[in-house]
Amino acid sequence: MGRSRAAPDRRTEFDAFYANNIGQITAQIRAYVGDHAEAEDLVAEAFTRALTRWKTLSAYDNPAVWVRRVAWNLATSRLRHVTFVRRFLRRQRITDVEGPQPDRVDLERALAVLNERHRKAIILHYIAGMTSAEIAEQEHVAESTVRTWLARGRAALAERLRIEDFKEQP
Repeated sequence: MGRSRAAPDRRTEFDAFYANNIGQITAQIRAYVGDHAEAEDLVAEAFTRALTRWKTLSAYDNPAVWVRRVAWNLATSRLRHVTFVRRFLRRQRITDVEGPQPDRVDLERALAVLNERHRKAIILHYIAGMTSAEIAEQEHVAESTVRTWLARGRAALAERLRIEDFKEQP
């Protein structure tokens, strides 16, 4: 006959979860991919996948970790695809593909050249506000590994941006 009472409650629960997490996760993915519209698309896809699995995900301690991981994986796949296309176009001698200009390097471009793990650790720590322990748990690595990623990421950013503050420990 009608819908069960659990379905609208789950939808309301998901809506609240979405509202509480969309901004933060979008900001993190934007920092990763360097494009706000692209980040919104990737995060929307991650939340859509979460909605279809909400019955299971709602039982997780922190479903936002799952959504963030899916968004990161989608972003990583997208970045790999873009990199492949750029390389292909360069081999075809098409030169109108824009790349970072040395005289206009900003934080997003500096982040884009970091090793993927270092970039992810920097974004999760400084933008998402996660501790080394939380990042380690999410990435299934030792906390000391995360601290190493952060140190190397800061050093690479400092060299790229020529800012000494990044070399200091937080």
